Amino acid sequence: MRGFQGSEPPARENPGIGRRQGNLPAELTRFIGRHAEVGVLVRKLTGARLVTVTGVGGVGKSRCAIQAARQLQERFCDGVWLVELATVRDPELLDHAVVEALALTDHTGRPPRTVLVERLADRRLLLVLDGFEHLVEPSAELVHELLRRAPGLRVLATGRRPLGVAGERLYPLPPLAAPTPGSGAASALAPLSEAAWLFADRAAAVLPGFSVNEENHEVVAELCHRLDGIPLALELAAGRLRTLSLDQTLHRLDDRFRLLVGGSRGAPPHHQTLRTAIGWSHELCTPAQRLLWARLSVFAGHFDLEAAEYVCSGPDLPADEVLDVLTELVAQSVVTREDGASGVRYRMLDTLRAYGADWLAATGDTDRLRRRHRDWCTGLVTWCELEWFSPRQAEVARRIEDELPNLRAALEFALEDGEDGRLGLYLAGTLWFCWVGCGRLGEGRHWLRRALEQETDHEETRLKALWVSGMVAVLQGDAVAAMTTLHECQEGAERTGNARAAAYSQHHSGLLALISDETQRAEKLLRAALERYEEIGELNSNVLMCRAELAMAIAFQGDLAGAVALCEEVRQVAEEHGERWARTYALYVLGFAAWSRGDTAEARELLEASLPVNYTFRDPVGTVLALELLAGITATEGDPAQAAVLQGAAGRLWKSVGMPLFGSEYFNAPHIQCERHLRRRLGAARFKECTREGERLDTDAAVARALRGRGVGGAPALPAARTAERPALPPAAPRRDDGEPDRSPGGQRA
Repeated sequence: MRGFQGSEPPARENPGIGRRQGNLPAELTRFIGRHAEVGVLVRKLTGARLVTVTGVGGVGKSRCAIQAARQLQERFCDGVWLVELATVRDPELLDHAVVEALALTDHTGRPPRTVLVERLADRRLLLVLDGFEHLVEPSAELVHELLRRAPGLRVLATGRRPLGVAGERLYPLPPLAAPTPGSGAASALAPLSEAAWLFADRAAAVLPGFSVNEENHEVVAELCHRLDGIPLALELAAGRLRTLSLDQTLHRLDDRFRLLVGGSRGAPPHHQTLRTAIGWSHELCTPAQRLLWARLSVFAGHFDLEAAEYVCSGPDLPADEVLDVLTELVAQSVVTREDGASGVRYRMLDTLRAYGADWLAATGDTDRLRRRHRDWCTGLVTWCELEWFSPRQAEVARRIEDELPNLRAALEFALEDGEDGRLGLYLAGTLWFCWVGCGRLGEGRHWLRRALEQETDHEETRLKALWVSGMVAVLQGDAVAAMTTLHECQEGAERTGNARAAAYSQHHSGLLALISDETQRAEKLLRAALERYEEIGELNSNVLMCRAELAMAIAFQGDLAGAVALCEEVRQVAEEHGERWARTYALYVLGFAAWSRGDTAEARELLEASLPVNYTFRDPVGTVLALELLAGITATEGDPAQAAVLQGAAGRLWKSVGMPLFGSEYFNAPHIQCERHLRRRLGAARFKECTREGERLDTDAAVARALRGRGVGGAPALPAARTAERPALPPAAPRRDDGEPDRSPGGQRA
């Protein structure tokens, strides 16, 4: 090697370090974005002697580190030196590679480590150690000794896992920002995301004149999002524009590992294609890590430790070993750890998941793992439904939010598996609290429709899916579909003697009558449903909702005192059980009664207690009803302009629910009364101006306005549940005597 030729120079006349101030390569392409990340690295190196940039292959660790090092050159009188280790395969050559990068010369027989320690002892320099992941242990030993013996030395390292040296400061480098298509951050009016900016720059290099414009911004946003914002993947995709159109490139991403080849000739060998970039990480994994990587690919989005232990364990990977293997995958930057709303979560980038899925398919184990994933989701949904009527209701809402991608994957598999349609029906029906209580009426309708098309002999499961589908249709204002579905449920309940399904179908038929202005019929049906619930010992959020709906029915008939008495009972029972969602509807009725009798202060207090919970649970019906009533309260308080803004905001939100105010004369009466008052006070032009202002508000801003600006970005969030208070989850599915999951969902209560 070059480092051991010539005579040994005096220590301060080192022809390498003393002759030039570093060896950072010139940039061949523009460095795009990453200003915040580079700034973080610069600050970290100001306060720490060893900073390690970790991240998945192709995420841009080297470019980001070199950019930070370039900004620090003036601070190191002996220079900034890059050591590229990707091609160094023999650990015994590590020290030689560093000696060569520093352009040190020594003709003696001393070990290169001795030379490094001696020459760096009194130097002030920054050493950039790039791509050490395949040489972790020898690199850690070298860095530890150099830092200990050379006080003026600082090290910036890049790799797919930490070095594990004392004093090390980690910086996990995320992919470039690539907002979800259709979001505000990915709209045509928003500035280009960093991922789109990089793609556009590299695309223009191979397709002169290319730019992101109104016609192609959605395709570019989708492409960047599906490639996870990984710079290497984006650059390879841009290179494909030599022969493919933008749309063709996007459509071929399902086979991304065949598409994304042909990198720059000057790139490291393991960055020539996306597959080899990820394969480089795969080669560094142990067999157990590769096995877990493949099995984790069945998860969609985030997952937690308990799910990984259940789904991915087996004779070849015991459940009690999953944590250790998962920890190593996190260290390897294959899996990332995140703090989700429901606690610690893990995830893989879609590109890494696709690579793992290919390996899983090669083993022939995909269907078995997807069934275990479905069984886990079935157990989780069962637990969440039971805990919805408890003090853990807010925790359930957060958990469902985090798990939604997995639940969708489980539903899709259950409906496609062909084993038995009851599992898809069970999942779609049991998730009623997600569709109704967490603001996903449209999605719930989609899954329920598909599930009800399945053939099954499990009548109880089908009946539950029918009444849930009817309830969703009622809340969307689709009276015809609701009536048809609930009638079918009622007939089936009577035919099979299913008292529970009969009670629920009668309950939601009463709700349909209520929003259809048949208040007397609604009262009769709702009272009958409550009697049935009492007979079978049913008490949950739906039963409390039935009482609140009965209160509305009698309030619309003029019996405010009776409505108040019913809702006070609901409020008391809800507080005893820690229930918050159904309680908000009781507070709405109590607020309506208070406003009707002229007690504006109490009405506002009740609605301001109700709205934040509806908002946090993303319940659109409860949220829009509260906004409508708060508009009336605000008008009564003497602020007609603000009241008109709230009416406009409510009008916009109704469109996402279904028919505005259900088309009901009774529900619409306060709105009409308030609107007439506001038109008189403001005049037609000013009223129209204010309502249009409200229509432009998103839900967050509308809720913030209704709550008179309290809370940043909307209503205050519910407090996070403490982990210690959360009971252990039940098994993902009950076990049979033979150890296999018992997939029969029969007998589960609503």
